[in-house]
Amino acid sequence: MIPATLEQLEQVRKECRTMVRKRATASAGSTLVPLPGTDVIADVGMLMQLLPAINNKFGLSQKQLDGLDPETKSMIYGFVMSIGSKIIGRMVTKELVVQVLKRVGVRVATKSVAKFVPFAGQGLAAALSFTAMRYVGNKHIDDCYEVVKRMIEQREGLSGEPTPALGSAELEQTK
Repeated sequence: MIPATLEQLEQVRKECRTMVRKRATASAGSTLVPLPGTDVIADVGMLMQLLPAINNKFGLSQKQLDGLDPETKSMIYGFVMSIGSKIIGRMVTKELVVQVLKRVGVRVATKSVAKFVPFAGQGLAAALSFTAMRYVGNKHIDDCYEVVKRMIEQREGLSGEPTPALGSAELEQTK
């Protein structure tokens, strides 16, 4: 279910950030396995679980969106497109996760190479793995947050409730 208030939305964001931190820590730990490629396989598996879980927490999974009325669904997909997310409201597949990892590809490739440098390499690989997983997870949280925030603001605007005041800079942009 999509959070109805900004307070609920903030709580969902906090819960999701905790999930991301835990998965990023697990990702860092997976770099300690000395077999080539196991850390990347582990990252793909973790993201295939993490990204749908984040969608679900925000009420933006494919199944949840399919249950909405066409007008609301259209509005949400419009927000998703304006943000440029390829994950919100979609089935998260291995191919989709690989596309996401390609965005942070330099970190992933560096971590794979770094883990074979004696001593400091393992630590560097773990740090890069943690950072890459946290980046992907937090970016997805930020995208979901923005979509739901726009949805809440849209509802408040339609229901006659007061919307957040615009500053003078924003007022100038709307003219």
